[in-house]
Amino acid sequence: METCYDNGMSIRKVSFVCGEYYHIYNRGNSKQKIFHDKEDYLHFIKLLYVLNEKNNKQLRDQIHDVFIFHDHRDPLVAIGAYALMPNHFHILITPTKERSVSKFMQKVCTGYVMYYNQKYKRSGSLFEGKFKSQHASSDRFLKYLFSYIHLNPVKLIDKNWKEKGIKNIQKTLEFLNTYEYSSYLDYVNKDKRPQSIILNKKAFPDYFLSQKKFKEEILEWINYNH
Repeated sequence: METCYDNGMSIRKVSFVCGEYYHIYNRGNSKQKIFHDKEDYLHFIKLLYVLNEKNNKQLRDQIHDVFIFHDHRDPLVAIGAYALMPNHFHILITPTKERSVSKFMQKVCTGYVMYYNQKYKRSGSLFEGKFKSQHASSDRFLKYLFSYIHLNPVKLIDKNWKEKGIKNIQKTLEFLNTYEYSSYLDYVNKDKRPQSIILNKKAFPDYFLSQKKFKEEILEWINYNH
């Protein structure tokens, strides 16, 4: 394991260690919406790629052709999964450099707030404080987080599915197969989306690489909650 640590630049108490996996999440102030339309979702998704870079670059010069392959990138973190919801987001990452998690999240959140405030002619904070994190301290918990993040959008069609179980498995799978604002489609589809370049599956356990294993994990959790 690499010996690089991220103590949040003296702001956060948690330490992020290279080779370990973390669930990063945050939501809007007072649970307010942070994504109102497709443009908002896609802008945040683009930031996950553009700003995952050690060297600071001009955002406005890259944002339009963001998913064109770039040589010699030096990413701050490896992203294994993400899901965006109307008032919050989830990201599964592993750091690749010292202090890289805090730097990456600061860049992404600041970049999105600047975009959001300009678009909606507002000022001030958007998110509910600093980002939150969970350490995937075991492989079992990592698998849980992997499925949890990808199933999170199910709340949009069945808000009580976690407490009462999934009512209609077929409807749930059909919804997930049409939801654009998570990495779910990058695991179930053979045809790569442009935004699949955001993910670095090789930085995660082998089951992140297998379409078959991914579907089995998702179905296991869906059936467990049925």
